[in-house]
Amino acid sequence: MRLGVAAALLDGHIVPGDVIVEEGAIVEVGNAPGGRAGLAVPGFVDLQVNGFGGVDFLSADVDGYGEAGRALAASGVTAFQPTFITSPLDSYWTPLKTVAALEHEGGPRVLGVHLEGPFISPNWPGAHRAEHILEPNLEIADRLCAAGPVTYMTVAPEQPGGLELIAHLVDKGVVVACGHSDADAALARRAYDAGARALTHIYNAQRRWKPRDPGIAGVALTRADVVVQAIVDHVHLAPETAHAAFLATRGRFCLVTDAMAATALDDGNYSLGDRVVSVEGEEARLADGTLAGSLLTMDQAVRNLVDLGASIEDAIDAATRVPARLVGREDLGSLGTGSPADVVVLDDALTVQRTLVGGTEIFARSS
Repeated sequence: MRLGVAAALLDGHIVPGDVIVEEGAIVEVGNAPGGRAGLAVPGFVDLQVNGFGGVDFLSADVDGYGEAGRALAASGVTAFQPTFITSPLDSYWTPLKTVAALEHEGGPRVLGVHLEGPFISPNWPGAHRAEHILEPNLEIADRLCAAGPVTYMTVAPEQPGGLELIAHLVDKGVVVACGHSDADAALARRAYDAGARALTHIYNAQRRWKPRDPGIAGVALTRADVVVQAIVDHVHLAPETAHAAFLATRGRFCLVTDAMAATALDDGNYSLGDRVVSVEGEEARLADGTLAGSLLTMDQAVRNLVDLGASIEDAIDAATRVPARLVGREDLGSLGTGSPADVVVLDDALTVQRTLVGGTEIFARSS
């Protein structure tokens, strides 16, 4: 099957010509003649999605995941991690079981669950309820991991037992990110040395940068082995702040949306876990004004990063290869020969025209 595109992004370079797909995999990029228009890029991988299109993942059933998946596909997402915010411990079991029961049928790939808590800092809860935060506990962590496909966890390493929990989770094959944390620079270095491999939404809900204590964010910016995630919606970060982080970490800068149920819908009140969030314009906030998730989509995040000065190639890399490698999915985030045909076709304005997962079209923009 020909995609009919004029060019494709392959290994960081835009290659003229068409893309050929057979049996769900990429078999050729740069085939001549190419189509008249369209740029094929790897499908976007979003590692932090609380909900989408009216669906909150902490309360969603299987049908809800299907509904959200269709909406995500329209933004170019072909793989994602549903993210559960800090909640009462008993509230995790059913949603974890739901994710375990999901089958990949005609929608984006579900890569496993990101638990953004409950082992975070009460000093930096963000939109999480402080009363549900727990001190790191290996037994509870094991119960959570046994209840469903927990593949990723945000941890505050300065909490009692935090470093031990990081090492324990890493041994179990769980990707650990530091976040919602008051760790100073010295403890941040120990956390990354213990195996934490990412920073959750840089500069949001974490210790503030100081000249003699850059905190967990400052250390992450200097570590070649740490992926730095950012919500580039111009709400969570000033444009200059996002651009500076990108310039410091090009090649390990990772776009995430932190999207919540209200994304792609109108203003109003929506759920984020057990919180009620008010949405107005581009912002989602609790009653006290605290930011609570975002309304960002991955295609908009890519466009925003390009508008800040990033090349198209680097912006797509931050939405594809970088997150895919972080979670050990070497098969995703690339249009290399033999890769799954998870493809997004963009127009000249970087607007999503088509989305394919495994060679099957799951979204097409009507003309």
